Amino acid sequence: MEDKKIIIAIDGHSSTGKSTVAKQLAKALGYIYIDTGAMYRAITLYAMRKAIIGPLHFEKEKLEEVLPEINIRFEVNLKTGIAEVLLNEENVEREIRTLEVSKYVSKIATISSVRKKLVEQQNEMGKDKGVVMDGRDIGTVVFPNAELKLFMTATAKDRAERRYIELKERGEDVSYEDVLKNVVNRDHIDSTRKDSPLRKASDAIKIDNSNLTLQDQFEQIVVLAKNAIKNA
Repeated sequence: MEDKKIIIAIDGHSSTGKSTVAKQLAKALGYIYIDTGAMYRAITLYAMRKAIIGPLHFEKEKLEEVLPEINIRFEVNLKTGIAEVLLNEENVEREIRTLEVSKYVSKIATISSVRKKLVEQQNEMGKDKGVVMDGRDIGTVVFPNAELKLFMTATAKDRAERRYIELKERGEDVSYEDVLKNVVNRDHIDSTRKDSPLRKASDAIKIDNSNLTLQDQFEQIVVLAKNAIKNA
């Protein structure tokens, strides 16, 4: 008998490797991976391009006005097998991963109308189950009835070091101090926003990967996923 498909919700702080493990898990299970953080990053990029948000300003009302103009979808890259983000049919996968976008994404995510638009899309994407979705409020807001919920965390120092290495490998001119400041600032905004703040769902399994290798973490999560599918 074929395994029943479930929804796997992975929440947690920025730079905890949620996307990496979610991609690995989806591939191992034959599930669809949905990177909700990329959706918020795409809207952030759009707002930056339209000068709606910047170092000294953020026109929230203007952002709400242009939301209907924004179309976000995922398309699988046939070479890598990974779903990439299209913003109004433009592939922006690389552009949304910059530190510049990271500086503003948490502010964009505080806007209720933005969250409403994306949560509706995420619900639609998960209606047939068989998905692994990562973000900040998947297990608490988007899919409170998900069969498996994980909450990933690590120290700010460890997360900043990982993010710094990742950005440098992409050729970005960044300092570790700026990356650490960004991580700490995003934690504060994500955890204190009024609409769907970052928090661990009561039935989520906490995974602190400060001292775990990617392989150790993946093996641990695969066991949890297979048990959840078996018990669904």
